[in-house]
Order: sequence, then C-alpha cells, then structure tokens
Amino acid sequence: MLSEKCSWEVAHRMSFESLKSVKRIVVIGGVAAGMSAASKARILRSDIEILVFEKSGYISYGACGLPYLISDLIKSPEDLVAYDSKFFKEKRDIDVFLYHEVIAIYPAKQSVLVKNLKTGAQNEYQYDKIVITTGARAFVPPIKGIEIKGIFTVKTLQDGIETKDFIRKNDPRRALIIGAGHIGMEMAEALAMVGMDVTIVEREPNILGTMDEEITKIVEEGLIRNRVKLFKSTSVREFISKNGYVREAILDNSESISADIVIVSIGMKPNSEIAGEAGIEIDHTGAIKVNQLMETNVPGIYSAGDCATAYHQVLERQAYLPLGTTANKQGKVAGENMVGGNASFKGIVGTAVLKVFDLEVARTGISEKDAQIEGFNFISNVVEQSSRAHYYPGGSNIRIKLIAQRNTGRILGAEMVGMEGVSKRIDVFATAIAAKMTVEDIGELDLSYAPPFAPVWDPILIAANDLKKKIRDQD
Repeated sequence: MLSEKCSWEVAHRMSFESLKSVKRIVVIGGVAAGMSAASKARILRSDIEILVFEKSGYISYGACGLPYLISDLIKSPEDLVAYDSKFFKEKRDIDVFLYHEVIAIYPAKQSVLVKNLKTGAQNEYQYDKIVITTGARAFVPPIKGIEIKGIFTVKTLQDGIETKDFIRKNDPRRALIIGAGHIGMEMAEALAMVGMDVTIVEREPNILGTMDEEITKIVEEGLIRNRVKLFKSTSVREFISKNGYVREAILDNSESISADIVIVSIGMKPNSEIAGEAGIEIDHTGAIKVNQLMETNVPGIYSAGDCATAYHQVLERQAYLPLGTTANKQGKVAGENMVGGNASFKGIVGTAVLKVFDLEVARTGISEKDAQIEGFNFISNVVEQSSRAHYYPGGSNIRIKLIAQRNTGRILGAEMVGMEGVSKRIDVFATAIAAKMTVEDIGELDLSYAPPFAPVWDPILIAANDLKKKIRDQD
C-alpha cells in the first residue's frame, strides 16, 4: 500500500495556490457517499459551487432499512430519507439534480456529460474536482424468465417501493429468495412477517458467504424454526409464469418450487463502467481502485462508497466490501481532500451484523475460510456462553468463534450468533482487531458487568482466554 500511495503522490501533489482555483465540484451519485462528500466539502469551503447528479428520485436514504420497509415495520419510504434535495439547497447551498444521469466523464476536458432522464436533454458541465459515488447494483443472473413480473431485487429505495407496492396489490403467499447472504436472510424475515411462506435457494453449500459453519449452522436451525425452507448447493434454472406473473421456479435438478414473488439477492456489482470508460483503474472485482485518500489513478478524480475499494486493515490491501458505514466515512474523506485537505481513510476490518428472526449474527475481521484463502498461519476456537448471569432470567447462549495468528496471538477475526448481546460484543472485537490486540490483551479487558447484561466472566473474555490456552498448548 505504501508504494502504491507514493506512486500516486506525484500526480496528485498540488500547491496552495492551485487548491484555491477549485471553484466547482461535481458529485456523481447522491446517496451515502455522495452526500457525505458534498456536505464535507461545503463545511470546509463556502465559496465553491457543488453540483450533485443523481439518476433516481431520491437522495440521502438508508438502503439498509429496505427489508423493514417491505415488512411494514417502517410504514413509509420517506421515513428512510434523512434529507431531501430542498434541504441541501436551502441549508447547505448544494445543488442536487434528481433524475440526472452522468453518462460520460472527460478527464482531459475536466467535464461530464449529463442526461436529464425526464426530458432526454444532454448537457456538459465543467468541474475542477469530481467524486464518483455511483454505488452498486444487485447482480441479476441470466436465468430464463428473469424478466417476468413479480421478480425483484432490493438495492435502491425505488426497489423497495416497487416491491412493497407489488405485495400490497397482489397479496403473494409464496416467496422465493435466491441467495442466502445478508440481504437474503433479512428478506426472509421480512416476507415471513407479512405472512408469506418463504423458501431460500443458495447455490453454495453454505449460507452467509464466507462465515464459518459453526456459526451458520445455528442460523440454519433458526430458519427451520421459523418455517423457512432452505435449498443449498443448487440454482434456479428457469422461471415459469402464469398470466404474465411468476408462479414457479425450476431448479437445476428439475425440482419445482411454487412462488408468487421472487427476490434476487446473490450479490452486488459495482457501478464502475463510467469510470472505466474514462480511463480510471478498475480492480478485479469491478470496483474503482482508490488509495486511502480516496484518489483514483486520474488526477482530480476521487471515488467512494459501494462502487469503490476500501483498505482492509487485516488483509493490508484494498478489498471490496460495500457497506453503508464505509460509504459515509469514505465520502467525508473524499469531500475534504477535494477542497485541499489531507484526510485519510484508515480502513475497515469487515464488521457486519444482521438480524435473522430471533437471532443476532455478526462478524468482524476475517473468517477461518478467509484465513485459509489468504494463507494466514492461524488458529481458531469456538465457545458457547450465557449472555447474562446464570441466575438472571431471560439469558441465552452466545456462540463465538475466534481466529488468531498462531505465532503472535493477534486477533484476525470473530464471528458470533445468539439471541441477544451480539451487536455489543462484536464491536469489542472490531475495536481489538483495529488496535492489533492479541487474545491475551482481550482476555485482560475491563468489561462492564451486571447480571442483566453479562456474567462476571463475559463471553468475550472466555473466548479470548480459551484461544490463548489453545495457542499455548500447541507451542
């Protein structure tokens, strides 16, 4: 990473005088990263023009809340919107153009070509600095019949609105979810909450991506407990319609699954095509390659959010792990640096948590599967401990898997599943990984204790001390 950063420094070095010449910033995309970048730039510079082009009709919304909109836990799409375009214009003097898509970037001319999606008109806008925050889109596989009505992806607010509207108008009873990742799990709960029979089809032999079996086994049991059917190691070959609407899915083994609505959630693809066409470097995942200053390889062009890579502190390289928290942080860094700052995005450790019915499931760092792929010399251990003091009512077990470097004891990753207390505890491990703490360090932490919240020996301490003993026994 250091050599990569140094190689870009010459291209991006600017004098104080040249920074003052920045008069207009263009932001492509107006959700988390884009509006964070625009807002940070405005805070630091009140004298520049900031233009945001967003191809949809919404900005600054919480896409992570879409399953809860569909389940009707969140009643209105507007509840997911933090701020609208009027707010940004009146309160922050940021011009937001909705239904405007940037269709080309011309680095040599420092301009962008923008299409008004309502009128079809195209206009070219000059920029001094630009940040690409085009996000990602749901990957849609080339399955026969994928275009049939009743088949949805859930990535944008418009997706959520259309899915909820379909459910309201058509009252589907049988739901099929393709993909057993985070979105698939959350959507299984959402659709079950509105009274549907839910089936999940996952082409891999495991659910939740690279999370390890000791954790995913508990999640699978939770799905079964909530009457969700799960088909693993298979794929949908074809969709069958009746009267123009989806009614059936045929699997690779020719088995048939009835479905009145289908959610496709098998991963995301970065919206990086416009960047690639402009000569901006794209990595092997399809994401825009940036350094920790959020600079691309083209001077004056930045990128952030779900379309860009992020520095992974455990892997010590750029990786593609699109998350809303990352997008907001990267956007702020890009916004500051576009107006002459020297902010650096310190990176991620891969922390994520989700709710699957009555279970909390979380991970941070890398899994054992990741560690094997990356060639780490690692050791792992699994413990199961109560979330509360044994005598206090309402407690339940938390299963924790820890992964550490065999020779140093440094924590590489943690995974957890339980009915309570998981989100609190995964953040402790995320902090420990960022601080490069060892299992011995974690085992000595002064953690909070009270019977309603934790036993005297918190599951975190027990997990760390058990792995420390295992490392010592193998020396």
